[in-house]
Amino acid sequence: MRRAVPPAVAASLGLFAADQAGAQTAVETPVADPFFRQRGQAVRDRPQPAYDAVGLKVGGFTLWPRLQSAAVFDDNVFAAPTAPRAATTLRLTPDVTARSDWGRHQIQGYVRLDFDRNLNVSRESATDWRLGGAGRLDIAQGAHLTLALDLEHGHEARTAVGTDPLTVRPVAFDGVSARLAGRRTRGRLRLDASAEVQRRDYDDGADAAGALVKQDDRDRTTLTLTGRAAYALSPATAVYLQVAADDRDYRRVPSRPDRTSTGRETLTGVDFELGGLIRGDIALGHRRQTFDDPRFADLDGLGGRGRVSWFPTALTTVSVAAERAVADTGVVGAAGARRTDLCFSVDHELLRNLILSGRTAHVEDAYIGRDRTDRRFSAGLTADYRLNRRQGLTADLNWIDQASVGAAPGPRYRALWLILAAVARF
Repeated sequence: MRRAVPPAVAASLGLFAADQAGAQTAVETPVADPFFRQRGQAVRDRPQPAYDAVGLKVGGFTLWPRLQSAAVFDDNVFAAPTAPRAATTLRLTPDVTARSDWGRHQIQGYVRLDFDRNLNVSRESATDWRLGGAGRLDIAQGAHLTLALDLEHGHEARTAVGTDPLTVRPVAFDGVSARLAGRRTRGRLRLDASAEVQRRDYDDGADAAGALVKQDDRDRTTLTLTGRAAYALSPATAVYLQVAADDRDYRRVPSRPDRTSTGRETLTGVDFELGGLIRGDIALGHRRQTFDDPRFADLDGLGGRGRVSWFPTALTTVSVAAERAVADTGVVGAAGARRTDLCFSVDHELLRNLILSGRTAHVEDAYIGRDRTDRRFSAGLTADYRLNRRQGLTADLNWIDQASVGAAPGPRYRALWLILAAVARF
């Protein structure tokens, strides 16, 4: 079964997926303006003309087909606190991205399948899929609209935050999201606005005795509205004010507390670039989450996020990311979790066709309405080797250690897994 990856470091994984990067959101063509940070370039963002896939031209579109075959060796497939069980999974992941080659406007789409077959525990096998499309409408110079739609069917990893440990099979879910966004840039002023709707529907599971493990109280629809105004102080620095509101509407279940809530967040931030050495985006402000159920106390406090990348040489990128937010969870009796996320990563281009990466992450979830705090530490090493434009190899070693404290603590476990993969691109 696939493992959960900390969001802030997920972007550092999978060099061979970079050719299709941005498939889930509309791509904006870089324009020389005071908001475009381009002097410092991350190792994984740098073009490699001798090794990058060129794609297949079909009319006014370019297709990037890709096939990854992998073996996953896991020393604790159930993320169990005691008596861990090792297992090997064979994974096949075909995907294709299509993108228009027009000089104005843009359309793109993608399809991805994941076939997992566990050789030791058949009930951990799963088939997932994801597809979506996005488009950009260029209205005028410095003004455009984007629209994106994504659909997915997946299974929760055993290491996913708040997943139900009682189910004998991984919990399946269906998801759909739609996003409409607009941007207007004029001189030193940039205005952004977006509206996003996400729907997540979980299937019920079963325990070892065959009893039903209900997941209905996790089903939810989330509406998020975001507005941002930025002003460029110079070609390398801009300050901004961002305001966001969300409405999290959970399905009501008579025997469970209602997790429905509304949130408000106001952030003041700066995005900057110091020569070609450092690039960052840091924002701090106030976050408030109000719950419909009186049994849950409202959250009121510090909110923020940030990411800073350092380029000590053209061959090395060092990044630090942090975030404080309210996260949804599947823990029974909890309305959510106040999450603090801190990540550190290093990417180094050892050879033109070999990139080595290391990463660590610490995530703390303090649950709302339940005396439980989870602390999760993870670390990983990745080597991506490109044989040529069409073939590549990847080795990815990951380790996770979860501890839980409180009157109603969650599971404590450690897990180590290794992924060896071959990638073919056409």
